[in-house]
Amino acid sequence: MIKVENLSKKYPDKNALDDISVTFPAEETTAIVGPSGSGKSTLLHSLNLLERPTSGRLIVDELDLNLDKTLTKAQVLDVRKHFGMVFQEKALFTHLTVLKNLTEGPTKVKKISQDQALEKAHALLKQFNMEELANRYPYQLSGGQQQRVAILRALAMEPQYLLLDEPTSALDPELEAQVLRVLRELAQKETSMIIVTHNMAFAQQVADKIVFIDNGHVGYDGKTEDFFNSNDPRIKQFLGAMTF
Repeated sequence: MIKVENLSKKYPDKNALDDISVTFPAEETTAIVGPSGSGKSTLLHSLNLLERPTSGRLIVDELDLNLDKTLTKAQVLDVRKHFGMVFQEKALFTHLTVLKNLTEGPTKVKKISQDQALEKAHALLKQFNMEELANRYPYQLSGGQQQRVAILRALAMEPQYLLLDEPTSALDPELEAQVLRVLRELAQKETSMIIVTHNMAFAQQVADKIVFIDNGHVGYDGKTEDFFNSNDPRIKQFLGAMTF
């Protein structure tokens, strides 16, 4: 379980997050949604301390951190060990094959053997029907294939939680569908995922929980079904704006 309490992130010109308290259950998919610039990605990045909150409390499983104080490098590393991260841009190692992209982290960071890393990488590629991509370089892949490899690279580190920041925003609808199928399969396996997304249809189908961020505040925190059936005027306005 991940929990933030009274989390704030202040910049000189605005409060990106203002006294937010949210729980993210393990073995569930939580979708963070909301209008552009509302603080969604800031919240996501605060969970693994890519963004350093100004104040608040962060609980990640057994770790309990007071964010009002300066964190040590060891504390930050302890938090990040729990997470795998997938960004909007694929950010693969361009000079390495797909297989090497999947084994680089486990061998260099987790210090597991090359044989173990290769076994895990091949298993992931087989699981998601991507074995034919093993020896290709990123430039030989479509955008959708690159993003799917980025997800597998994060999974190869065997994180407790997978964070995804609008992983399909740079893709056309056909390529987006390829990536969403992978995420749907992960959700069905009860992978612990937290996804920032603008795709409301995907969120409705896959997420166990919705966190709606609006202007740095939590506008909704609860079950997906209740969010999409809400009579709250602001939620109805937001969902209406997402429908053509």
